[in-house]
Amino acid sequence: MALGHVFAPAMLCAALGIAAATPARAQGMETAAQAPRRFDIPAGTLDQALGRYGRQVGVPISVNASLTAGLHSAGVSGSHAPAEALDLLLAGTGLQAVRDGHGEYTLRRIPDAQREEPGVAALPAITVTGSGAGELPPVYAGGQVATGGRVGLLGEKDFMETPFSTIVYTDTYIQDIQAQDVYRVIGLTDPSVYLNGSSGMITEYFNLRGFGVSANDLAYNGLYGMIPYYRATAELAERIEVLKGPSALLNGMPPGGSVGGSINVVPKRAGDKPLARVTGTYASDSQFGVHVDVGQRFGDEKLFGIRFNGVYRDGDTAVDDQSKRTKLAALGLDWRSQRVRLSADFYTSEDHLNGLNRGVSLASGVGVPKPPRPDTLLAPDWTFTDTKDEAVLLRAEVDIADNLTAYAAWGNSETDFNSLASSTNTIFNDRGDYRNNFSFQRIQIAKNSAEIGARARFNTLGVGHELALTGTYYQHDYKFGFMRNMLAKDWVTNIYDPVWGPAVDTSFRHAALPKTAELRTTSYGIADTLSFADGRVLFTAGVRRQNVVSDTFSPATGERTARYDAGANTPAFALLVKATDKVSLYGNYIEGLSQGATAPVAAANAGQVFPPYKTKQREVGVKVDLGSFAGTFSAFQIERPSAYTDPFTNVYSFGGQQRNRGLEFGFFGELAPDLRLLGGVSYTQAKLTKTAGGVNQGLSATGVPAWQGKLGVEWDVPGLHGLTLTGNVVSMSRQYISADNTLSVPGHTVYDVGARYRATVADHPVTLRANVLNLTNKAYWAGTLGNGLGAPRTFLLSASVEF
Repeated sequence: MALGHVFAPAMLCAALGIAAATPARAQGMETAAQAPRRFDIPAGTLDQALGRYGRQVGVPISVNASLTAGLHSAGVSGSHAPAEALDLLLAGTGLQAVRDGHGEYTLRRIPDAQREEPGVAALPAITVTGSGAGELPPVYAGGQVATGGRVGLLGEKDFMETPFSTIVYTDTYIQDIQAQDVYRVIGLTDPSVYLNGSSGMITEYFNLRGFGVSANDLAYNGLYGMIPYYRATAELAERIEVLKGPSALLNGMPPGGSVGGSINVVPKRAGDKPLARVTGTYASDSQFGVHVDVGQRFGDEKLFGIRFNGVYRDGDTAVDDQSKRTKLAALGLDWRSQRVRLSADFYTSEDHLNGLNRGVSLASGVGVPKPPRPDTLLAPDWTFTDTKDEAVLLRAEVDIADNLTAYAAWGNSETDFNSLASSTNTIFNDRGDYRNNFSFQRIQIAKNSAEIGARARFNTLGVGHELALTGTYYQHDYKFGFMRNMLAKDWVTNIYDPVWGPAVDTSFRHAALPKTAELRTTSYGIADTLSFADGRVLFTAGVRRQNVVSDTFSPATGERTARYDAGANTPAFALLVKATDKVSLYGNYIEGLSQGATAPVAAANAGQVFPPYKTKQREVGVKVDLGSFAGTFSAFQIERPSAYTDPFTNVYSFGGQQRNRGLEFGFFGELAPDLRLLGGVSYTQAKLTKTAGGVNQGLSATGVPAWQGKLGVEWDVPGLHGLTLTGNVVSMSRQYISADNTLSVPGHTVYDVGARYRATVADHPVTLRANVLNLTNKAYWAGTLGNGLGAPRTFLLSASVEF
């Protein structure tokens, strides 16, 4: 590459939310990308300045050292269009950016005849146009997170204009941390997220703001029920959007009723530049894999795109006698014109695990034991989970007018799950002896999910409006089979040196299952964001009506044995004030929604159906954006009801309550041209404020650490272009594991280190990555003992080549 470094305008445009100009596509488009953005790139070497610019606008720039050696840039700060900012960075360097016939930009020396006085840029115009709706928001400085994302029915929002606590992780970050599942992405650096650190569970467990989030409550392209049911491999995601706290108005009630927050996995789309990337992976002890990522757009205007992702990983994990196999084939198709955007996603996914980690429980009077070696498997290697998922999703958006967009989406997915796991795993003395028995379960779920809506922008009497309407539908049929205590007598062994007998018989595992339940939910929502004072004050108000119908059936006869049919309204209000161009203040009141219950037979009010119960959040916060580094601070209170039977009246009711109060501080971006930080600190006070008969009232809820601190660091080594060193630390305080707060597991700190190297070999970009997780091989209980042990020291290696 004799002329210098080349970068694809498609990559630049995708990061900026713009598209390369063509006569047909430019007509009538908004000039969002030409609008000024905040830049803060200090003076320094040209290599540093271009690298920082590339990360801020989302363009990986490969620098030819012979062209830029010894050159310096005066930097750029303030508000500029991206093309203008690039001009200013190159001013006085004698280099110019030129677009060739293939749509790529090349940096080359300015011919002598075109040179002007030093310090004056002599660059040809770089023409870019704004994008229509549907383009991803640009990435933030550093490339690890985006400047915004989807906020439910409100649509795409910049984080500085979002009156809630949100963060959006990019595919660059997902690749660089070598994440093999979605949960590692959201839990590694966010102090609002508690991830227990265990490996090889039936499902990955995490909570947001102290409340658990069910794995099947994640959304895929905005629809619930479409993500792989228990564990989703990270290669599905272009971005992962996280909204902290309840979100019933914004997203509707998830099937599992999670209220701690909502997570949306954004599927991959083809960019304007063809992509063909192959990545080979290794994870200790002997797990090898390959990931193929191919994408291309077709036609003169590149309206139609295809993106394929294929994954295969198999082998032993770092836990003794545990192995894992992952398969994924995902296809994303999309068609985009000036006013219409269509997409279709298809995937098939398989997740198989031998040596299922199920953790332990304690017999009465037994204290919390010292954890065994972190690579100990507390179950036989013949326990397993086997999950197969398939899904198809369709989505359409139409710009009916410049200020009116309508959309609709539909998805269907099927899950087939088999598991042989511990049903009894009780430690019964201080030596660590424990009893085991085993159970088999199989689940089949057929799911349908849909939404329809519209967004309109207009003004009335000088007040701006962004009106959003939505309707959603979700339905699933649930088939379930279960066999408990498959051993005639409990097996007894020891957690410090477990020994197991022969495998139990599961030859019946593929027998037909009876339908045992059906769930249907519908909702209708409306919200309006009013803007005052030239857009510096934004007030959002809305309400959603949610209805839930749940049926249960006898597995023997197929007859319906119970029905739940109830509904509820969930309002929300939010205010955001742009105090300055760099500071936003916000506050919100929003509710979450979970399916209520039916009073049990033994209760005085047996059979009474309770409406969906509401979890209520109040939150205030401040967001600061310095151009290349941003911070957020929030204070919140969440109140969630719980049900119990009163010991005196024998009446079943939702009279219980858990109240979580918390403070959160998070940050992301570039602290210096070669230094990127992502992390934060949180404090959560989780209290049982109302309990049956006052038992344990005022005590701390179990499984919630009061303090969490997380920090991810990336440092580009000076003088060694392409080499980046990385580190990560996760630290948390103790967690109570008994309701009376007499038992707890100690806090712990886990360190990760890594490095990556980017280079060009024979004109092909190559990236090598290496990470060591749990560097010190720390042994710790992963939260409640039922989550087992934290994962041991694990080595991750990968090599990516683009063709």
